[in-house]
Amino acid sequence: MEVLMPEPQIYVERTLAIIKPDIIDKEEEIEDLILRSGFHIIQKRKLQLSPEQCSNFYAEQFGKVFFPNLTAYMSSGPIVAMILARNCAVSYWKELLGPSNSLRARITHPHSLRAFYGTDELRNGLHGSVSISSAEKEIRFMFPEAILEPIPTGQRARDYLNLYVKPTLLAGLTALCREKPAEPM
Repeated sequence: MEVLMPEPQIYVERTLAIIKPDIIDKEEEIEDLILRSGFHIIQKRKLQLSPEQCSNFYAEQFGKVFFPNLTAYMSSGPIVAMILARNCAVSYWKELLGPSNSLRARITHPHSLRAFYGTDELRNGLHGSVSISSAEKEIRFMFPEAILEPIPTGQRARDYLNLYVKPTLLAGLTALCREKPAEPM
């Protein structure tokens, strides 16, 4: 009798999360919420950006009316940058954050992080990447030493599992069966 196993899949996607200067004192509380929402915190660092670094990070916003206030606000104190990982990380993080305008978030998404921690559209408490490509770019900015390898999918994922994971599991499980420990726990 042959046991049918589902095709192995790799579900990990990464996104950038930033705890902004005005709620840095809520770091532990927010991290707990992140972990309870199914994310893994891959890397974390506390830093303070200069106005120039903020201008580079938010370059897409350049020319907008709020840009000077945004760079001044983001450089006003320390921030916590985190690489979060999980299945569909970008979309789940955006959903958990809620709308960028905290006042609107309180009405439309009252249980979102921005509704809870933000005060207005600019001081919304947290940042999240808007797409997978922007997440990669933002992660490279905040974590220049991070290795961002593409996540294998399809045949590449199956090849990786067959070449590296299955032989290791087979050897480990075989060794465990041969040992037959008297006290397995």
